[in-house]
Amino acid sequence: MSKTMKLASKDLESQQNRKEYTICMVGCGRTGLVSSCLFVEAGFNVIGVDTSSHIVHQLKKGKSPFTETNLRKFIEPHIKNTKFRATTNLRKAVSESDIIIIGVSASIDKKKKPDYSRLEKTCKDIGMSLTRGSLIIFQNTMGPGMTTTLAKEILETASGLEAGTDFGVAYSSTLNNSVHPSKNVPNGTKIVGGITKRSLKVACLILETITKGEIIRVKDVKTAEAVKLLEEAYKDVNIAFANEFAQFCEKAEIDFVKVRNIINPLKFSRMAGLHISKDSHFLIDEAEAVDVKFRMLSLSTKINDETLDHAIRLVRNALQSSQKPLRRSKISVFGISAIPNRKKVANSATKKLVNRLKKMGASVQVYDPFFTHNELLNMGYDAQASISKTVEGTDCLVVAVAHERFSRLNLRRLQMLMKQPASIVDMGQIVDPVKAEKAGFVYRGFGRGVWTK
Repeated sequence: MSKTMKLASKDLESQQNRKEYTICMVGCGRTGLVSSCLFVEAGFNVIGVDTSSHIVHQLKKGKSPFTETNLRKFIEPHIKNTKFRATTNLRKAVSESDIIIIGVSASIDKKKKPDYSRLEKTCKDIGMSLTRGSLIIFQNTMGPGMTTTLAKEILETASGLEAGTDFGVAYSSTLNNSVHPSKNVPNGTKIVGGITKRSLKVACLILETITKGEIIRVKDVKTAEAVKLLEEAYKDVNIAFANEFAQFCEKAEIDFVKVRNIINPLKFSRMAGLHISKDSHFLIDEAEAVDVKFRMLSLSTKINDETLDHAIRLVRNALQSSQKPLRRSKISVFGISAIPNRKKVANSATKKLVNRLKKMGASVQVYDPFFTHNELLNMGYDAQASISKTVEGTDCLVVAVAHERFSRLNLRRLQMLMKQPASIVDMGQIVDPVKAEKAGFVYRGFGRGVWTK
């Protein structure tokens, strides 16, 4: 039996006290792994669990699965610490743990409906090995009410224990206070709700050990879930408006980037562009269940999804200006990550872009500096080992993601390697139109209505 649900603040005042408790981190993505390292730093024992044997293998070797220098330098000393270990065996890890933190989110199916099957399996496995007196903290994304209905019920059925009496359940999310998501873990504002006052209190005691930012306690789990979804939905609505404004700028011969930079370059830097709305669909689905229609949000997700259609139009237009058909053309796509300057595959729009171009008869190769050649091949992409090989003999270069490195491309050299006349389509708004045309490209840029060819 775990002593977790009887914790008082004095019980976690020192690292000596904290080493008596083991945390099971389910999901070793960025947030999960950074949180794990912070808990190790705070003195807890941590078991990182992930379904990817490759990630677990890397962690066991003391290597970060993320390539960014600052992130790697922070993670690697902590995962080499004896207080941390990694495994794919969730049930065994849960049986040895006092606090289980779940970062496994639900997915969205092809019909834009939530798919909770992966989360259901995770909760069932946790319940099968759950120890009386433990605390479970959800820090994933799902519809408001799913923690206290679906997840809680599966945990109770699998464990034979009663939530709120035999084990605690809480939900926590972190507001995106920073443009660098990994910095939100220790510094961001945390929203915490619990199924009982005791669950809420203990969850806050645990999270306070790794949090420098404010912890806001809300009255229930459903409110905490709603805060997370409101933040994501608000972002989707803003991206949708930015995407529409960018298309207006193209027609009106205005450079969206210059307008954006005058207002607030940091705030608007990642707004317009290829974007797949995901988390908003959880909110839309739950709203339908209570007979509420999120008209603006539904339209926003549709607009963002249709930005992919506009990307295809720009590619076709660029090729036509080069007197080339889209069918049988060779296209290079730069950037497969879902977020600029990060190695993140989930929810990336590039896969859809590549598949659409292939269906239209184009040959497509990809390049991303955050992924190795083998990683790209293993994900099903056609790829070469270098930038030069990727663009050699191609008709059109599509910059799909605004990685900062793409702003420093040697445009003249790339243009010379490509089949003439060469074109470039900049969906990431990272390439200078004047420099691109000066280098000899036929240029098309999302929101940048300043091209002359």
